[in-house]
Amino acid sequence: MIEAIMPPAGVSGVAGAGYVTGAQGAGTPGLGLRPAQAPEGAFAATLGSAMDEVQSLQSTSRELGVQALTGDLTDMHEATLASSRASVALEMVSTVRNRGVEAFNEIMRMQA
Repeated sequence: MIEAIMPPAGVSGVAGAGYVTGAQGAGTPGLGLRPAQAPEGAFAATLGSAMDEVQSLQSTSRELGVQALTGDLTDMHEATLASSRASVALEMVSTVRNRGVEAFNEIMRMQA
């Protein structure tokens, strides 16, 4: 006869992590868990605000570069950091945009 495996002495079972509770109506179609709905245009708004930030960083970098060329800049390190920040931010936004376009194209291919 097979005996049930008992937990080691002093160890109790895990009741839950406090994040997910029981699904109400999980057996009933239409009453289970639903995916969270993002506001319409949320991705476009987020990408737009990221582009605004990139433009601001590029503007700051450009101004510091002009100051460095004219000799008005006292800290060259500041100009170098601003240029690097602008470059990395542009690369990040460009990558997110490209991945979004790739995902959209993949969804369109699945529907075809």
